[in-house]
Amino acid sequence: MLSASARLARPHKIFVITARPQLIPYSYICAMKIGNIELPDRPLFLAPMEDVTDASFRYVCKMFGADMMYTEFVSSDGLIRDAAKSLAKLVTYDYEKPIGIQIYGHIPEAMVEAAKMAEAAKPDLIDINFGCPVHKIAGRGAGSGMMRNPDLMVRITKEVVDAVKLPVTVKTRLGWDEDSKIIVELAERLQDTGIKAITIHGRTRAQMYKGEADWTLIGKVKENPRMHIPIIGNGDIDSPFKAKEAFDRYGVDGIMIGRATFGHPWIFKEIKYYLRHGELMPEPTVKEKADLAIKHFRKSLEIKGDRVGVLEMRRHFSCYFKGLDNFKETRLKLVTSNSPDEIIDLIHYIEERWG
Repeated sequence: MLSASARLARPHKIFVITARPQLIPYSYICAMKIGNIELPDRPLFLAPMEDVTDASFRYVCKMFGADMMYTEFVSSDGLIRDAAKSLAKLVTYDYEKPIGIQIYGHIPEAMVEAAKMAEAAKPDLIDINFGCPVHKIAGRGAGSGMMRNPDLMVRITKEVVDAVKLPVTVKTRLGWDEDSKIIVELAERLQDTGIKAITIHGRTRAQMYKGEADWTLIGKVKENPRMHIPIIGNGDIDSPFKAKEAFDRYGVDGIMIGRATFGHPWIFKEIKYYLRHGELMPEPTVKEKADLAIKHFRKSLEIKGDRVGVLEMRRHFSCYFKGLDNFKETRLKLVTSNSPDEIIDLIHYIEERWG
């Protein structure tokens, strides 16, 4: 019987396409490295988000200058069971590079096997999710649930690092709750396992996504003279102003952007423009948003087919055109139609009506 890794290696499991999105031009000077991955000064990372950062969304984020991206997070248990949904998340494309596959779980042996399977899909790095706060994950000890068992977290990280040849990184939080913010010491311990970078979300698990992210402890990790790997900050980066503050005030090597990309993937371009020029770039017009929505939609159909491509774009359509006056009726049609042609006609109508 074939091992799980061998099953993944079969040709029908992983495929690559070579078409590249048109990228925004900018001067590229390597200023940060994660293992052998070279990144520019003040790099911007797209956060891995379940049911959001699929291949079509990553495509448009790359268009607007995301320097490093990740797959949706993948269950280690799902991978070793050969679950189709988990295996599908391992598919990446040449134009996405550099890209990481993020895995999560709480059983060391399963995490090691999952890391090997992820490595077989040929990403640029493996990222371990110790940050997801949702109950179905954290409640069983995975994701940020691991903050209550830092010894196991360190053990899993070390075993994954030792099991694969690719760089391994970690994404985590400040601690489990307000009384157990252990990130400064924990970051050192994780670094000692051999990871090549750490991303820190500025909330505890107990906070979920409520309140404001606290960047002070992220800054303290960066200030720690024992830390020598890149520190990537995450949490509430939703404007060029906050991005600049994160770099200037807290000294992080990179920033990761999550929820602020919903319907707003050009945020990467906005931030880079502001960091270079000290002023805001113009807001995209309705026509530009409509053109982008169609490009995103067509990529979704190309990758996932008509039925799934339509269903999975609905969340994005609502966000792309948020804020338009008297839009409720058109929005309802946009998110209930099952016809790709009808949806594209609606987007052209939006362009004409509100452009």
